[in-house]
Amino acid sequence: MQINSLSDVCGAEVVGLDCGGGMDPEQFQAVRSAFNAHSVLIFRDQHLTPDQHTAFSKRWGDINGHILTQYLLPGYPELLVVSNKKDENGEPVGIEDAGRYWHTDVSYEAVPPMGSLLYGLEVPPDGGDTLFASQYRAYDNLPQDLKDRVAGLKAHHRFNYTQIQTEDGSARKPLTEEQKKQLVGAVHPIVRTHPDTGRKALYVNPGFTDRIVDMDEGESQKLLDALFGYATDDAVVYRHKWHVRDLVFWDNRCLMHHATPYPADSIRHMNRTTVAGSIPV
Repeated sequence: MQINSLSDVCGAEVVGLDCGGGMDPEQFQAVRSAFNAHSVLIFRDQHLTPDQHTAFSKRWGDINGHILTQYLLPGYPELLVVSNKKDENGEPVGIEDAGRYWHTDVSYEAVPPMGSLLYGLEVPPDGGDTLFASQYRAYDNLPQDLKDRVAGLKAHHRFNYTQIQTEDGSARKPLTEEQKKQLVGAVHPIVRTHPDTGRKALYVNPGFTDRIVDMDEGESQKLLDALFGYATDDAVVYRHKWHVRDLVFWDNRCLMHHATPYPADSIRHMNRTTVAGSIPV
């Protein structure tokens, strides 16, 4: 097994490890250390069944379900399908436009996930990359007066799925009334401390953070826009170009990500698990 850094911002590839075959304790500790050091790991050339994908994910913690049950892999309630494929009735088998904006997975829940594992079964030859932004680096780059200003502040996160679903060109399936009731949102600190590394990271994102708590709407948006500028600056971004059978594992506690577009005649078909996390502090 080799672990090779891909960027000085974040990202490393793991070569020579069969995730479907498990890891011995020494390998697991090496991979855990690499995960904490690089925030996103790419396990190359994996040949995983859905059961193996799920089992490898469970090495890191409990698996969260997802509110969008319309897009779970049949028979595998822990696997969310991200895909532009259609079934025999012409219905989407997965979320075609998933994550095409800067966000942190499921930050709109009270206990958001620790990490996500996305497995590329089919990838387009061009486009469909994933951008990862280090929120450690974003926080470090804040001027001291801005760090002082946001210390102790909290922000509200929400999943405005209905708005996404009604946008022009969206093929997303509507939510049930029960699903809509679950979208209550959550409040988290603007700066969180990583429970394993002890480092501080920004924890707001353009996709789900809609306001700062106890702040005038205009002032709130102005401050969020300033933070988003640091959070998505090119200097904090690693761009991942997908290869078939990459398994990509990223840390939602210190990263944002953004899926890029790809040609309509290409296939992008992936399965994702999310590992349970802890309340941000």
